[in-house]
Amino acid sequence: MALGAATVLLLVATACADGGNEPASTSPAATAGVDRITMEDFAFSPANPQVRPGEKITVVNKDSAAHTVTATKGDAFDTGSIAGGESGAFTAPSKAGEYAFVCTFHSNMTGTLIVR
Repeated sequence: MALGAATVLLLVATACADGGNEPASTSPAATAGVDRITMEDFAFSPANPQVRPGEKITVVNKDSAAHTVTATKGDAFDTGSIAGGESGAFTAPSKAGEYAFVCTFHSNMTGTLIVR
């Protein structure tokens, strides 16, 4: 029976490894959202990333053609041209909301950045 109690204690300790009373899966790191957008086969992945206000987003271009991640309204964000095989980054807007974006070179590449 002591082995069973030790196993339960280990499971509880592992679930609360962040030091709080909640299981580790609900810690802020587990719900941080997307911090990376990939451009591949002339599409964004994910197409509708969810991020926190002011979060830095890395953009990876796996295509051979250059792409951008550019907000369609205002100047909320714009990576500028990212050559094929290269990476770039931008900072999410500080205000919560939904921000449509497009690749300025390929208008069929679209998505929506969801800031919450």
